Order: sequence, then structure tokens, then C-alpha cells
Amino acid sequence: MNSKDFINRLAKELKPEMAYEGGKDIPKWQREAREKLQDLLGLPLDTCPLDFKITKETAYDDYTRYDFTYQSEPGYYVPCALLRPSCAKGPLPAVICLQGHSTGMHISLGETKFANDQKSIDGGRDFAVRAVKEGFCAIAMEQRYMGVCGSGETGTPSRIGSVENASMGALLLGRTAIGERVWDVQRLIDVIESELSDCIDPQKIILMGNSGGGSVTFYASCMDERIALSMPSCAVCTYDDSIMAMNHCPCNFIPHIRRYFNMGDLGALIAPRPFVMVSGEKDPIFPLAGAKKSFEIIKSAYQDLGKSDLCRMVIGNGGHQFYPDDAWPILHEWLDTEREVVDTVYLDGTGATEGAYVSLSEAVSRLPATGGTVIVCGDTVVGTSGAAVTLPSKSGKVMITSENGAKLIIARTLILGSE
Repeated sequence: MNSKDFINRLAKELKPEMAYEGGKDIPKWQREAREKLQDLLGLPLDTCPLDFKITKETAYDDYTRYDFTYQSEPGYYVPCALLRPSCAKGPLPAVICLQGHSTGMHISLGETKFANDQKSIDGGRDFAVRAVKEGFCAIAMEQRYMGVCGSGETGTPSRIGSVENASMGALLLGRTAIGERVWDVQRLIDVIESELSDCIDPQKIILMGNSGGGSVTFYASCMDERIALSMPSCAVCTYDDSIMAMNHCPCNFIPHIRRYFNMGDLGALIAPRPFVMVSGEKDPIFPLAGAKKSFEIIKSAYQDLGKSDLCRMVIGNGGHQFYPDDAWPILHEWLDTEREVVDTVYLDGTGATEGAYVSLSEAVSRLPATGGTVIVCGDTVVGTSGAAVTLPSKSGKVMITSENGAKLIIARTLILGSE
């Protein structure tokens, strides 16, 4: 008999021992399931001082970038980059950005270092860049066995390939690559709480990632209730339809996990916190049919808790990639965000009324005929008087105010509704 067929048959017949079922004491089940998942991931790792250090600060037009490191376990330092919008006036929600199996965190930052990087970026994976444009702080975190934490001369992650498969060594030590990455995320949240609360609201931490980064997003959100909103992309399916059904990166494998859970069961650990599951209609490695099966189980947990409105599934019309234009509006809706900046865009001498609101198009029409710039929460619009305006995100109005007796137009974007 074919050995793979035999294993798949066993899986088909095996009901997970700790499957989520309605009618249970949900908080009790979550506590027990989270303890089991922690053990399966090989957590916790040893704790240590964070030893947080900012290594570089760079100012750009729309944001300031702070490169930093922190110690997640004794002797292991994690490289990160924080982007803080120039328009920020206080602590903002923050998006922790987790690229998938790729050449490194520079993909989240929209930077190219290797031959195929642009293709990855074009798939909506420049999470940090988009987060800043949407008015959030963003942190790109280098994940283990990828980027500067483990890649070859061509940028190929060291967890891929028949020669090295570096992440597999963790299994021999009772650890898992997924668990190590989840731990790094949890320690990064410690950094946010202890070192970055002046610019990041610790109550509004968002975790977002695609593919392998989506997997870490999913498991970390199951483990850590400090994550306020979770958005894994092209990563949640059933084990039977995805990880067990085809060739996958070695770091996706967690010993014994299918005995206790399927992915939908684990998703019930995230309830009732806001959860957006992004899938691709034509994703070949996390097939939509299996993704829908898991989502139905996750959705049932939210329904049991009376929070079904906080669980959504986004289905993009393509393959294995992120779908930012479909996903971001949901995030804004749940966070009820209103973004504001105070960049002066025009000195108005035409009798504008203080406190009045005008459309963004009208604000541009007030620019000098020679041209000018309107800045709206990181989206820069350059035009001349009467020019049409198109922004990548839903725009609102601009407010007329005054300073030192001069009339000013202050750019202000409202995501939901209007004044």
C-alpha cells in the first residue's frame, strides 16, 4: 500500500482529541487548548532582559524609520524596523508585519535586494508601507531562518532545500520553527509595552502576515491575547487539505498537532478578538475549500460567544498573495479609526470660513496654478488648481482653520462616515 495514502486515511479517520465543539465551557476549553498548543510549539523559551537598542534613525517625507534589535531569548537578537508616520501626534495602533517565506523583512518595507523581490512586493506583501499609508505605525520583524537571520547568497531562506533545512534542527531540541517565531512576536509585544508606548498604543496591536508570515500570525494570535486584531493571509486551511496534502516548507510542521487539533479548532482560541482570514480563490497550497472548512469552525466559536460580527473571511480573486484593498477597510471599520494630520497645504486669502470643511478636490483647486502639494495621512497628492484627486484609500474632507491670523487648510481624512 502507498504509505502516503495510508497516513492520509488515518488523518481522515482521526477526530482531534481537543476539537472545538459548541456548548462547551469556552473559557475553560481555551485555557486547556492554549496550554496544549504551547507545549506542542515547544514553548516557552528561556526569558532574559530585552536589551532593546535603536541602531539607526532615518527620516523620510511620510515617516521616520527606526531600526532596532531586542533579545528574545538568551543570546538571540531579533532585527526590526519601526515606521512611524510623520503625521503622528501621539500613540497610534501598530501593525506587526510578517513576510512569508521570502528573502527577508525588507519585502514588508517595499525594498528589493534580490532578483525576484519585486514580484513578492507586487503581491501586496509590502505590509509596512501600506500600514503607514493607512495611518498606522508599522514594525517589520525579521523571522528566524530568513533574511539576515538565515539566508543564502541568493536570498533563499535557510529552511528550504535538501542541503541545509536549518529549521529542522530545532525539532531535535524539542523546539519548532513556528514556536520560535511566535516567541519572537510575543517578546516584540513586550518591547512595545516597555519601550515604545510613547508612539504605539499597546491596546491596539495588529498582527498581519501572508503565507509563512500568515502562519505565524495565526499561531501567535492563538497564543497571545495582547494581539487585538489578527489578519493571517493565505495560511489558514485544514492540515489535511494543505500541509499534509502537498509539499510544504519544513517549518510548517509541528509534531503531534493533528492528534489534538485541526486549524479551525485552533482558530477558536482567537475568539472573540477581531479576526480577518484572507484567502485566495486560486491559492494552490492553501486551497479555498479547506480554508472554508476551517473558517466555519472558527466562525462557530465567535457565534457561541455572541461576537460573529468580529469574524470575517476575505476571498481574493487570485492566488497565493495578500489582498490589501479587500482587507484594510475591515480593519478600519473595527478599529473605528480616524486619521488626522496637521500639514499646512495652502494659505487661503479668499475669505474661507474657519472650521468649515471642503472636499479634497476643492482643496486642490485652491492650490496655485503653478502647482502644489496636499498631504493626507501619508498619501501625497501633487496637483494644480482644479486637478482631479484620487487616493488609494477612502478619503473624506479637509478642514479650514487659522494660525497667526492666516487661513489654512489642514488635511484630515475620515475613514468612516462624515462630520
